[in-house]
Amino acid sequence: MIEAVHDAGSAVVDDLTASALLALARERRAAENRAAADLLDVAARWADLHPPESINSAASFTVPGCEHEEPIAGEGAPLVAEFCVGELGAVLGISTTAAKRLIGHALELRHRLPRLWAQVQAGAVPAWRARSVAEATIHATPALTREAAGWVDSQVAAVAGRIGPAQLDRLVVETIKRYDLAAPDPAADPEDGWQHVDPRHVTIDTQDVHYAGTMRLEAEIDLADALDLDRALAHGAATLAALGSAEPLDARRAKALGDLARTQTALDLHAQGATDTRAQDGLPVAREVVLHAHFDATPRGDADGTIHAAFGPSGRLEEGQRLVLLDQVKAWCADSRTKVTVRPVIDLAADLASPGYDIPDRIREQVIVRDGTCVFPWCSRPARGCDIDHVIPYDPDAAAEGRPQPGPTTTSNLAALCRRHHRLKTHSAWRYTVTGPGEYEWTSPHGHRFRRDASGTIAFDPHGPRGPSFVPAPRRASTSRARPPDTGAP
Repeated sequence: MIEAVHDAGSAVVDDLTASALLALARERRAAENRAAADLLDVAARWADLHPPESINSAASFTVPGCEHEEPIAGEGAPLVAEFCVGELGAVLGISTTAAKRLIGHALELRHRLPRLWAQVQAGAVPAWRARSVAEATIHATPALTREAAGWVDSQVAAVAGRIGPAQLDRLVVETIKRYDLAAPDPAADPEDGWQHVDPRHVTIDTQDVHYAGTMRLEAEIDLADALDLDRALAHGAATLAALGSAEPLDARRAKALGDLARTQTALDLHAQGATDTRAQDGLPVAREVVLHAHFDATPRGDADGTIHAAFGPSGRLEEGQRLVLLDQVKAWCADSRTKVTVRPVIDLAADLASPGYDIPDRIREQVIVRDGTCVFPWCSRPARGCDIDHVIPYDPDAAAEGRPQPGPTTTSNLAALCRRHHRLKTHSAWRYTVTGPGEYEWTSPHGHRFRRDASGTIAFDPHGPRGPSFVPAPRRASTSRARPPDTGAP
């Protein structure tokens, strides 16, 4: 066996002893923690370069009201110009939402949790653990004042950040009580009249769809409700077994939960067939659950000359942008309460056109199916909930002035953009062009280029923008002015 000495950037060498591998693992983890701490510092300094005042002085933000101050951390943290978030996320290969969370955590730590911030920068606390604390203090309900956040900071820093989720939740509750952040409510907590933090929730992760067409559900409910639900699922699973189901118990319990949901919507509690959003008794009406599944069909002929479509074994589910099996869809359709609508085949290669600015439904549907999601780099917002953007802007005065329309309403000049990235494209220095059907090339304000198509995002220049780039000198001290977040509408 051979022991080798490595620097932090070298690859793993074969034939290391067990001791050398452990030392290398510790070295790599330390490097990873250091890089994560540095990234938090970079995110905070990126926010420093883009205060709300930069909106009016930047040449790319000249339209009044196009960009607004973005409070992404708690009271006392500086505000940030909204559109700067997208470029940081793009160069990091993450969504704009994830980049906003990164900047928010960095500002929350630096301005409201300074002890924890110092420990992260000193390497005493991993960045991921500090970010979990920042997430809790940013989204505490009711909101924590700067003084209250400082008390949480002192408690967490005293144990070098070694605190679990349950302990952190209790600490936030204690902070709310200590700083009297909510009016006493004896009905909520008869013991001392302090607000009770309600942990109940039911969360369905719609962004993580398994290839078999399943989603993950997490819930915390009242004890009595939990026991009742458990009995109902046990009864439903037993009923399915008695009817001949050979599926395992867990699968039958899961199916029983779905049957329970569908049965509830059929009750008279929610007036069926009502067109208003509320029934006469004030309860919300039942709503359909609509899934859009797309399968490639190949025409095949029978011996008698009949032509029919043969579907492939797998397709794409718009909800969650995941693979779905044809057998799974057949099982859904076999339910007598399932309504199946087969729409006409959409030719994604056809270039449809409309003479005006408005986008007809047939063109809108074609763009939605072709793009799948918002086409901004790394964005995964489903296209069905997006705006349809004219890549080259439509000129309403072109016809009156006898000029050709530069931005026609054609499939080749349209793309799906979520509202955030539609505003960013329209009112900032971000630009994009169509390079092929459903293929786009984006250029950021600082010259970074990205290609986006149905398969995802590719960064053309992962090592930096074209041409010379300016890297500001490192600095640890903040020059941002701390201010409470704007609670008004932008």
